[in-house]
Amino acid sequence: MSKKLNADSADSLPAPASFEEAMAELAQLVTQMEAGQLPLEASVAAYARGSELVKYCAGQLDKVEAQVKVLEGGMLKPFADAEELA
Repeated sequence: MSKKLNADSADSLPAPASFEEAMAELAQLVTQMEAGQLPLEASVAAYARGSELVKYCAGQLDKVEAQVKVLEGGMLKPFADAEELA
């Protein structure tokens, strides 16, 4: 699943099929950018696509959080501190 981006391709790529697919693509983009071997235009396109993927993932997490709140009857509780577990 090696996707090379150019300045025009970031806007034309479809939305990811799932949260996991978005995270995998985002990880791949980060790896490519950290390698420092992308040309400037490809780096900008990768950054733009990464921003889209982050927004998508955040939206998916918000949806899941809302579903959990419904399942828990609006009674979400924070995780217990490590000291409380001891």
